[in-house]
Amino acid sequence: MATPIAQLDPSARKQFDQELKRLETRLADLVATCSRLKEENRSLRNRHEGLIADRASLLQKNEQVRSRVESMIGRLRSMEQSA
Repeated sequence: MATPIAQLDPSARKQFDQELKRLETRLADLVATCSRLKEENRSLRNRHEGLIADRASLLQKNEQVRSRVESMIGRLRSMEQSA
């Protein structure tokens, strides 16, 4: 059975308090790291969504340009054959 904290000798109590303080500090660091990583993850997800939207827009524009160029080539070939 564990010894109650109140019954520890002063040296052991001091060591216990130091270890507890170290663990509290470590826990606070972990909570801060977790919060920072959550925010970073949220930011990266938003950026990813934006990049996906940009890509879709660029693909659509590329398809429009390709279609226009093909149309122009077709008209040029038609003009060339008529001449």
